[in-house]
Amino acid sequence: MAEKIRMGMVGGGKGAFIGAIHRLAANIAGDIDLVAGAFSRDAAASKEFGVNELGLDGARAYGSYQEMFDAENALPEDQRIQCVSIVTPNDTHAPVAIAALEAGFHVICDKPLAGTLDDALAIEAAVKKSGRLFGLTQTYTGYPLVMQVRAMVASGEIGSIRRVAVAYLQDWLSQAEDTASSKQSSWRTDPARSGESGAFADIGTHAFNLVEYMTGERITDVAAELRSVIADRAIDDDGQAMFRLSGGGSGLLSASQVCSGAINALKIEIYGDKASLHWQQEQPNELIVKTRGKPEQILRPGVNMPFLSERALANCRTPGGHPEGYIEAFANIYGAFAAAVKTYPDTDEEPGFAMIEDGIATMRFIRAAVNSSKNKSAWTPLSGIENR
Repeated sequence: MAEKIRMGMVGGGKGAFIGAIHRLAANIAGDIDLVAGAFSRDAAASKEFGVNELGLDGARAYGSYQEMFDAENALPEDQRIQCVSIVTPNDTHAPVAIAALEAGFHVICDKPLAGTLDDALAIEAAVKKSGRLFGLTQTYTGYPLVMQVRAMVASGEIGSIRRVAVAYLQDWLSQAEDTASSKQSSWRTDPARSGESGAFADIGTHAFNLVEYMTGERITDVAAELRSVIADRAIDDDGQAMFRLSGGGSGLLSASQVCSGAINALKIEIYGDKASLHWQQEQPNELIVKTRGKPEQILRPGVNMPFLSERALANCRTPGGHPEGYIEAFANIYGAFAAAVKTYPDTDEEPGFAMIEDGIATMRFIRAAVNSSKNKSAWTPLSGIENR
């Protein structure tokens, strides 16, 4: 059996939702071992969680990420961690990522890249200086049928893109009492920890990334309206943005966490001049192809579905009719990142995970949307946005 990649984790301790998801995904990927971690701001709680909950060697359950990086670098090269998974709130992504890169470790980080564009640009500078790998877990690009859409658009099957409609709607912050009901809601509604945006940074980034990944084009300009629906909430919980694509098409992106009854309603429609493609995350094993004057087609994933693109097929685990979902999509990203670590410094042009430039594009989108909303929804270009 090939040697597994040794990983350390920062964040994801007791009561954290996303840390457990990352660990499950890495485990399913099958070629990653979590061997160290700093899981909490509380040193004692971090060590206890690592040993008692995760079964780590007590010497490698650390009280802080700085302690972990120093101690791991003191170990022989064939024992120390090779990469770091960052699953902390947005405001700490930059200091942790920069410290990890400076210590010589590859980094895979939960989205968004950072709380602010300024912090994101600092991470980008650290990535370039270190030469290490940097990946973002833009989860939904891990679904085989999302990969299939990218391949179909790139091959010209639906023609030139005219319009894209994407919406990511939730209701978990739809009541005033939700603001402080959990660790997740508390930091996501706190501008000091969430960053420049709330809902647009948390889930709007997924919608933005899906548009760019599936179409193969960049969003160039936005005209946005962000608002706080719940009284006294200090950051946006609802918003929408018209956008323009680099290929000449246009679209509308909606992101809200106050839509009653919407659980995790991420949906995208891509309209070309020949056909259109329709996919939604709550039914991820169906891709609908619509063509004028013809019956609809429904494509489904599976290792025995030869019509799928090479990349989509490679990321299926079971025969058709055996649904794969969110955790498996996450695992596909972790598997791609582990493969890149193994072949480093040789990397594929399209490695199977979002990279630093994708994260920067997302942060420019957030800043442009915030600026546009403050300026009566004026059209705002993403290019050069860090200077605005």
